[in-house]
Amino acid sequence: MALELRPNCEYCDRDLPANSTAAWICSYECTFFADCVDDVGPYCGGGFVLRPIRPAHAWRRRTLLALRPFSTKRGRFSHAPNEIAAFVREIESIPPQDR
Repeated sequence: MALELRPNCEYCDRDLPANSTAAWICSYECTFFADCVDDVGPYCGGGFVLRPIRPAHAWRRRTLLALRPFSTKRGRFSHAPNEIAAFVREIESIPPQDR
């Protein structure tokens, strides 16, 4: 099963192209620009990693972006910014592996 590569930042709703090196993703596939979040997932409290880039060329059989396309499902931020800020402040001092 391939990651769901979402097309936008769930915080600011700016587009994040499939080949963007500015996207962060969490284990739940929530997707954000690095400058929109700290290292605390605003929904789950987990950490982030840079979102991988799916190859545009089929370097190996069946690995082409066209065969496992970029998602068209846009993420939506469902919490108020002040609620997220309070949540992040509460747990940001805990390392991601211990949250």
